[in-house]
Amino acid sequence: MKLSHEKLIQLSHRLLAAIEGLDEIEVFDEPNVIRQEIFKILTALLQDEEKIEQTVRQRILSQKRTIPEGGGEWDILFRKYYFDELRKLGITVNPPARAELAR
Repeated sequence: MKLSHEKLIQLSHRLLAAIEGLDEIEVFDEPNVIRQEIFKILTALLQDEEKIEQTVRQRILSQKRTIPEGGGEWDILFRKYYFDELRKLGITVNPPARAELAR
């Protein structure tokens, strides 16, 4: 997991505070119950992201020729396969423009 347990707790507190600050949302449950649910959702999302990353790495490794990690071709394939996996899950993301990729 890319975020520590402590960071996830901190993030869940901040998200709860942001939710409570919205006039459009009325909270009926105890704040700690909501925060715990936010924590569970964040943890599940990070686990899904790890699975996607493993799948993408495996796809790159299954190429006929070796593509060194960290190289330009590897980065391009990683992004392409990553967005493909997100699309399979029904998540649409606008990939960064080519000018941003060159940075």
